Amino acid sequence: MNYRQPVGKIKETLLSTLDRVFGVSLENATDEQCYKAVALTVRDLMAAGRSEYMANAEKTHTKQVYYLCMEFLLGRSLKNNLFNLGIEEDFRKALAELGLKLDCLYEQEPDAGLGNGGLGRLAACFMDALATQGYPATGYSLRYEYGIFRQKLVDGWQTELPDFWLPGGKIWMQAIPEKSVEVHFNGHIEEYWNNQYHVVNHKDYTKVTAVPYDMYIAGMDGRGISRLRVWAASSAEFDMNLFNSGNYMRAMEQNAMAEVITKVLYPEDNHLEGKSLRLSQQYFLVSATIQDIIRRHLFKYSTLDNLPDLVAIHLNDTHPVLAIPEMMRVMLDECGYGWDAAWDIVTRTIAYTNHTVMKEALECWGVELFQSRLPRIYQIVEEINRRFCAQMHEKGVDGYKVGRMAPLNDGYVKMANLAVVSSHSVNGVSQLHSDILKNTVFHDFYTEMPERFTNVTNGIAHRRWLNQANPGLAGLITGLIGDSYIHDAAQLQKLGRFADDASVLGQMAKVKRENKLRLAEYIKKENCMEVDPDSIFDVQVKRMHEYKRQHMNALHILSVYQWLRENPNAEFTPHTYIFGAKAAPGYYFAKQMIRFIVDLGNTINSDPRVNQKMKVIYLEDYRVTLAELLTPAADLSEQISLAGTEASGTSNMKFMINGAVTIGTLDGANVEIHDAVGDDNILLFGMTAAEVDALKPNYDPRTYFNASPAMKQAVEELNTGFCGVKFNDIADSLLNHDPYMVLADFDSYAKAQKKAETLYGDAKNWQRMCLMNTANAGRFAADRAIREYAENIWHAQPLPEDAAEKETPLKRARLGRKSK
Repeated sequence: MNYRQPVGKIKETLLSTLDRVFGVSLENATDEQCYKAVALTVRDLMAAGRSEYMANAEKTHTKQVYYLCMEFLLGRSLKNNLFNLGIEEDFRKALAELGLKLDCLYEQEPDAGLGNGGLGRLAACFMDALATQGYPATGYSLRYEYGIFRQKLVDGWQTELPDFWLPGGKIWMQAIPEKSVEVHFNGHIEEYWNNQYHVVNHKDYTKVTAVPYDMYIAGMDGRGISRLRVWAASSAEFDMNLFNSGNYMRAMEQNAMAEVITKVLYPEDNHLEGKSLRLSQQYFLVSATIQDIIRRHLFKYSTLDNLPDLVAIHLNDTHPVLAIPEMMRVMLDECGYGWDAAWDIVTRTIAYTNHTVMKEALECWGVELFQSRLPRIYQIVEEINRRFCAQMHEKGVDGYKVGRMAPLNDGYVKMANLAVVSSHSVNGVSQLHSDILKNTVFHDFYTEMPERFTNVTNGIAHRRWLNQANPGLAGLITGLIGDSYIHDAAQLQKLGRFADDASVLGQMAKVKRENKLRLAEYIKKENCMEVDPDSIFDVQVKRMHEYKRQHMNALHILSVYQWLRENPNAEFTPHTYIFGAKAAPGYYFAKQMIRFIVDLGNTINSDPRVNQKMKVIYLEDYRVTLAELLTPAADLSEQISLAGTEASGTSNMKFMINGAVTIGTLDGANVEIHDAVGDDNILLFGMTAAEVDALKPNYDPRTYFNASPAMKQAVEELNTGFCGVKFNDIADSLLNHDPYMVLADFDSYAKAQKKAETLYGDAKNWQRMCLMNTANAGRFAADRAIREYAENIWHAQPLPEDAAEKETPLKRARLGRKSK
């Protein structure tokens, strides 16, 4: 489909939309109404493109990919879709002729409140890559009314506020009420068994309606359009008898209890109600999704026998693993399949990605809650468990080992075990992570079914994180090596030949400084703080969590502050330390870490002895749009998790492609970044995963505390505190527990920081390091990751080129060809 239109046609469409939808003329329209008119125009283009794209996919029987994830961290949609469709400049020109600025309209759009962290951003990047490479794909998630939360720091303490994103964000969504489905909770089972194990009556259940809303994500040059279908919960029916009898509150309560399912992403679960709500959210997502997938397939083919040949269902982490028993339920109870036939289809269709190396983070549900909320699903899980255990015993597997592998054991439904038992493929998201899964987390499974395990290292949508977020650097790169890297990120390697070109390095330095000035303006506006653009911008942005060790970074900053207080005239490379992160609402220690960083920053920033040399900035309400501003401005990328705890990371890849130098441990994808750039272009410190495992049984943090005067002084000052607040909890944790070995790695980290200062002082060598990071970032593109999933896990092929328009006008222009 050709998405380009004459400028006059674009203007005509926008004016018509303002009049037809909003009832205003251009002269009376607000910027928000103009933004929505542009969004509707682009959405309609993508809807038409998606329809044509999927018609070709069905015509050619191209395998479809369904990607299930509890979150998709999309950020803003307007700029991404205009850029990928190749029509951004057309709209910019049309709007300018109407007296409007496209960049001002971009600012009217809120970040979509559909995600939280790296898991959701990965899913969003994958939607882009799937569309760009022509794989027909649909993502499935929930339409969270208030997102996760909007972060507000009050005296350094994180306060959670509702994220009212839908008024500006829902313009991208098309409601499809005719595709709504019912999801059933509670009730009881009346069983009438036969030899096929599938005849049941499910009585007295609660019905909730799942209403689908579709969003579209354009691939580069519009070759493909991915769809994200998000489900909103509403009451299946209004009880007029209750209402008419005067029981008004009860009648309304039923509706409210249904709709609460899609109010908030990741509700706090440190109480029974929260656990029940999380379980309900997960089942609501998978039940609606599986019904939708099967209904669509049956409408086209009238059988599910060929489902594994034409459909790949991918579970992104454990949250959607209930798709497995739900799919069994539909096939057994509604489609008439016997157990063995249904199980064969399910296991050949579903694949699973694990995203954690920490056993304590693997999701489990208490049997009592699970059975009461999902009685039929529990019954199916019981049967999966019984059959799996019997199979293992028949093979002569040790009973204790079978117990560790069982999906149902010790009073819990173990979701990761259920996923491994029921999927044809299990992958980690970096080579180190996958090795840890095989050697520890899923070692029992690996010894019995090694063929099931593989690795796909994560990747990022490099077009968004380089071309869109950093147009200055992208323009420089295009001028040097051409634009083939836009479709093939591996072409960035061609930059390597400019590693010793002083002119190119100088141009890169100029682009970086412009990006730092842009971020400095934002910091001045939002934090009322002047920062030095010539200082090292040392950045750590990600979820606030002990294992990511933001408190180690802050403890080092405190030690530097102490040294500068005592040596105010000492030579010191100016630093601006920048943090951004949200803590889970119920995670008290992480909130304490935020307060420590904020209060330490306030103390340093107001101390005239040091504040010309160092500043600490905490950016509130970290989100995709802020990351797009921050990532291109970073000099130093903090990736400092304890080795063996981070599955992969993706912020490390985003910083890398934007020319930041990684300071980090050999953890997650840092291992592969090190392989890509070599020893000279990364700053490594700390223990390896093997060294961590060896030390952990006998680890005594006080040994390291007593051996390091600088660290000892910093930890002791935590008990004195800052801004009238003492941080005894953090000090006590470090001295008595230190679960993530901050004290063991501290001195090594301090040395790496000192080395970074020295390297930064040699401008040419530093810029060479930055260039080599960008040049070697191509392997971390989401396009590469998706090809590996498609070839090795989904066994899927892109839509054949001859089934659709082979080249868009934009692509022809780039290739220097004449229009047809």
